[in-house]
Order: sequence, then C-alpha cells, then structure tokens
Amino acid sequence: MDKIPMTAKGFASLETELKFRQQEERPRIIAAIQEARAHGDLSENAEYAAAKEAQSMNEGRIAELEDKITRAEIIDVAKLTGSTIKFGATVKLVDEDTEEHKTYQIVGDVEADVKLGRVSLSSPIARALIGRTVGDRVEVNTPGGGKSYEVVDVAFV
Repeated sequence: MDKIPMTAKGFASLETELKFRQQEERPRIIAAIQEARAHGDLSENAEYAAAKEAQSMNEGRIAELEDKITRAEIIDVAKLTGSTIKFGATVKLVDEDTEEHKTYQIVGDVEADVKLGRVSLSSPIARALIGRTVGDRVEVNTPGGGKSYEVVDVAFV
C-alpha cells in the first residue's frame, strides 16, 4: 500500500470532510430515503431514486476519504529547513518572459489547488522545481507551452 504524502493542513481537511459526510450528510440522506419510501411505489419514485444515488455517491466518497487518511504520510512543513526545493516548500518564481511573480507551495496530489497556489508533487512545475535552489532557472513544459522561470525564494512555512 503506497503512502500518500500530505501536509498536516491537507490531512485535517480530509478529516473534516469525512466527519461531515459521516455525521451530517449520511443522516440527511437516510432521512430523505425514509421520506421518499413513505410516498409509496418505489418503482416510479424519482425522489427515492435520487436519494439512493446520493447515498451511493456519499458512501463512495467516505470510502475514498478513509483510504486516503489510512495511507496518509503527514509531513510537518514547519520542521523542514534548507534552501533546496522539496515537498512542502513555498517557492517564489519570476516568469522570465512576462516578469510576473508567482508563488506556489508543493503539496500532495490530494490537496493540490492551483487557484490557491498549491501545486501537486507530480505536476510538471513541481517536478521541474524539486532539487533546485534560489537563483536557478527552470524550464517547464506546460499544456500552454514551454515556460521559463527563475527561483527567487524558497521557504518552509
């Protein structure tokens, strides 16, 4: 069973979602199923079918979350140091073509969200950055074409 690297914040997020799905969503769906059953003929009951579908989706997500939590390898980013980019690093870059500044934190696949500046360890940009230090130039092949960045800062926050 492969471990899934993630930050403590990412792990807490999974636990919060799991708790919500088990303690709030599951009882709500069960109540909806009971209400739909009370309406009579289940073969032509769209409310019943929708509630059973919601139950199936919720139980599937619960199983997925439990699996990820079981396999989680929590890495405390605050305890990491150094100037070399690795998992958990917050990296400031300058696009060499546009002079635009970007900041990314390298996190596990489960908690990646580019809009929030968290890129997956397996993403092209993270793979290109791993092992680099401040001042290095990095070439990244992205879906939008090749990009060239300079590493401006590396921090572990």
